[in-house]
Amino acid sequence: MQQPISITGIASVSALGMSLPEVWECYKKGDSIFTTKNVAGTRVALSKVGSKIEEALSQLRQSHSAYKKLDRSVLLALLAAKEAFPDHLNKKSVGVTIGSSRGATGLFEKYHEQFRVKGKVSAFSSPTTTLGNISSWVGQELGLQGIQVGHSVTCSTALHAVLNGIAWLQADMADAFLVGGSEAALTPFTLAQMQALKLYSTSTEAFPCESLRLDKNKNTMVLGEGAAVAVLEKGLLENRLATIMGYGFASEKIAHGSAISENADCFQESMKQALDRSGLKSVDAIVMHAPGTLKGDTAEFNAVKEVFRNKLPLLTTNKWLLGHTFGASGMMSVEMAILMLQHNQFIPNPFYSNNNSSKIPLEHIMVNAVGFGGNAVSIIVGK
Repeated sequence: MQQPISITGIASVSALGMSLPEVWECYKKGDSIFTTKNVAGTRVALSKVGSKIEEALSQLRQSHSAYKKLDRSVLLALLAAKEAFPDHLNKKSVGVTIGSSRGATGLFEKYHEQFRVKGKVSAFSSPTTTLGNISSWVGQELGLQGIQVGHSVTCSTALHAVLNGIAWLQADMADAFLVGGSEAALTPFTLAQMQALKLYSTSTEAFPCESLRLDKNKNTMVLGEGAAVAVLEKGLLENRLATIMGYGFASEKIAHGSAISENADCFQESMKQALDRSGLKSVDAIVMHAPGTLKGDTAEFNAVKEVFRNKLPLLTTNKWLLGHTFGASGMMSVEMAILMLQHNQFIPNPFYSNNNSSKIPLEHIMVNAVGFGGNAVSIIVGK
């Protein structure tokens, strides 16, 4: 790494809760938080925020007249960013890059239906469905003057935001950066798209997403909603929660729009780059992307074996508990990694047995994410 990067704040809003203590308790308990929804006559599992967060969203809408017109993905990002943002940055040059896989899909579907039925739409339809309005409204809410940009790299969006933040900080173009992802894709059209790909779980079990279960015989992806935001600053700061030790990124030539190669060549390259930049030979654990699909889980596991050979780190995921939050998922995994480092406690995946599960202390954890198109990112965080 050219210069060390400190993570001085992090927060998420999801079915796990909206504070670090709440989220950690959910990870420790491991109780099912999935619910179901009727989509085209079929009950499907999903992961939805609870009543406490719904109340916070309602209060946020009432706090500003413009907020009543915003998409749920923007409001979730506002809650997470406000929770993550530290007071000492109030007068600093702070950039924002918070992306999304699907964007304002709730509003987009609403306005498209209006157009289909009435032949016209609200004047708010365009400004409230542009991808950049997540970062811009976060900047407005926090009173920030730095660059505010949006992007989408599907399911690796949040970790690409980390890469973007690192680049701006290393170039001395900002004092700090808010990075992350937000997703509110529990809409009929989005769920139908996942079902059309034949990726969605049909399980009625308490944990319908069998992420990292390598002997499953069908796809088990389950969608969740949420937002997760981290604050990056340059240098080894005393108030840091964790340090970014290394990062890597790669893409690969794909044969199918939703698949990666058998041994996930993109992940092999991104993990090797992250290790090289960190100066480490290995890590203590990996929070894998593992979306619960047959090919996705196996390909990433094969890539881990290729890189680490016979000395596999501890492997886990959070999608078995949380579901797949698309563009927010990478930062949700970073938050999980930081919590495990802080508490020096590994959170296992019930569908995968580690041979070295007693390995402690936890000093360095790798986080993986990949999106449609084979765009992989690996980040290493350390104490």
